[in-house]
Amino acid sequence: MLIQQTITKLQNLHLIGMAKGFDDQLSSVAAMSLSFEERFGILIDQETTYRENQRLKRLLKTAKLKFNSCVEDIDYQHNRGLDKSQMASLVTCQWIEKGVNLIMTGLTGSGKTWLACAFGNQACRQGKTVLFQRLPLLLEELQISHADGSFRKRLAQLAKCDLLILDDFGMAALTIQGRSDLLEVIDSRVGGRSTIVTSQIPVENWYGYLSGGNPTVADAILDRIISGSLRIPLQGESMRKLRK
Repeated sequence: MLIQQTITKLQNLHLIGMAKGFDDQLSSVAAMSLSFEERFGILIDQETTYRENQRLKRLLKTAKLKFNSCVEDIDYQHNRGLDKSQMASLVTCQWIEKGVNLIMTGLTGSGKTWLACAFGNQACRQGKTVLFQRLPLLLEELQISHADGSFRKRLAQLAKCDLLILDDFGMAALTIQGRSDLLEVIDSRVGGRSTIVTSQIPVENWYGYLSGGNPTVADAILDRIISGSLRIPLQGESMRKLRK
């Protein structure tokens, strides 16, 4: 009865990892041969691991990544122009800590979104907050938010995450409002927050897509996204075709 009460108290204190570890030790012959200090140290490790796993689950759930991809599964066999030394540097996520942007361009199926989600997953594993957004849908949501008065709140949410993934840049025509909203989103993240932008449009053609009769806004967006950014121009055939 005393043992069950101890387990219940641990659970009530939200020490779930320790409660599970304590229960496991009771049925472990090997654990009985350990000293109190050793057994207690194992319980602390189990609680730490449990909390880290729970935090990772929360971060991944909030990130809403399109693919459950990870950096360990990056395909280097097919020639896509990936630089292994650059990829190794990106995996450390130091660029996120410095607030550097990452631009990935390439034809449809080249793996831009998959790779962006892999970096998002890696950032979550390092305790960073991530948010995946398809840019066309995000701009529609922001347009609606102007009507219901939630634009500033939504902008603040986008501004505070450590890594924002804007997928499918250039897939839909920009309205005047959409162009202005995109500038607000990018500007709110300058100076400390990183953004991944994926696009089928080469960077040199972005100005034509963004200008739409307003070169001032286009210049402002490009300056904030491109200045000091890292780039991965993906090459080769569609990965979907190759996998088939």
